[in-house]
Amino acid sequence: MTSFTKTAMVALLSISVLSSSVFADAEKGKKLYQKNLKEVCGITGGVFAAKFKQADWDKAYKAGTLDKKMTEACPAGKTYFESDKFKKTEEHMYNFVHDFAKDSGNIPSC
Repeated sequence: MTSFTKTAMVALLSISVLSSSVFADAEKGKKLYQKNLKEVCGITGGVFAAKFKQADWDKAYKAGTLDKKMTEACPAGKTYFESDKFKKTEEHMYNFVHDFAKDSGNIPSC
């Protein structure tokens, strides 16, 4: 194996590991939605995430108002969004809604 081939393989492996770890956070967020909110909100995770565009979710997350933005998407989930449980998993929920936002082109299977 040439040095170039080894370097290319390492780079490819690194990219795939990084991609899957980012996806894993969105996957955790999807599972959290399914477990805690799907029944409460009465809509699938895909419909929930697609309530807003990626820039809208980004702005709310960066401003520390993701709970309020999520309450707009699902008023019945307000109690959950204000809970300590949500605060501990907010990053995963953000990754989920961002990755499956209206303009993402992605559709979750939930």
